[in-house]
Amino acid sequence: MRINVHAGHNPDGKIACGAVGLMKESTEARNVKSEVIRQLKQLGHTVYDCTCEDGTSQTNVLTKIVSACNAHAVDLDVSIHFNSGYGDKNGNGKTTGVEVLIYNEASQAKETAEKVCESISELGFKNRGVKVRSDLYFLRKTNAPAMLIECCFVDDKDDVNLYDSQSMAGAIVYGITGKRADQTDEAETSAQNKSQSEATEQMYRVQVGAYRSKSNAESMQTKLKKAGFDAVIVRV
Repeated sequence: MRINVHAGHNPDGKIACGAVGLMKESTEARNVKSEVIRQLKQLGHTVYDCTCEDGTSQTNVLTKIVSACNAHAVDLDVSIHFNSGYGDKNGNGKTTGVEVLIYNEASQAKETAEKVCESISELGFKNRGVKVRSDLYFLRKTNAPAMLIECCFVDDKDDVNLYDSQSMAGAIVYGITGKRADQTDEAETSAQNKSQSEATEQMYRVQVGAYRSKSNAESMQTKLKKAGFDAVIVRV
């Protein structure tokens, strides 16, 4: 597949940098984005990073992201975000969870979006499902089938405690591809290491002398054996 992936919003500390709660959306979206790209490439897919790092406003960030996405002919556009608005900073023992947004019910990204929701929910997050958002600029303006993933809530302690970027990225990649990159990599690495080990195994010879007279060679062999060493005479 050919896939565009980006983290939503500007970097932390800049205008339009996303939600802030018990963790920062912009920081975590970039952590997940980078790991998603790494894993997709590991599985052999072509991936373009369309993240905006220098937007001058919210509109400018969106415009730059969409422009970068539409510069590539791809099968899927993926936007990584984190949700907010629940305000459970103490935790109530329940996650608020994951949802994935698509442009409309006819979107070709819908089936993949459902799989991503299901995959992330298997980590323990509540599955809030796939939702239609025809008002979002990214979903309206991108050329390829697009989905916006709200990984979990930055202001829900239960979500934050459960979350880590690597497993979140792995769940997204599995939802998109049906494969787990790290498992593939582990098997390949093990096979490569075994092959390299076999290929580089060496034998070393220790020689104590070379003699024109066989009797002299036999005499040295006798001395070595008396000293407790194995000794073999080789004719060269």
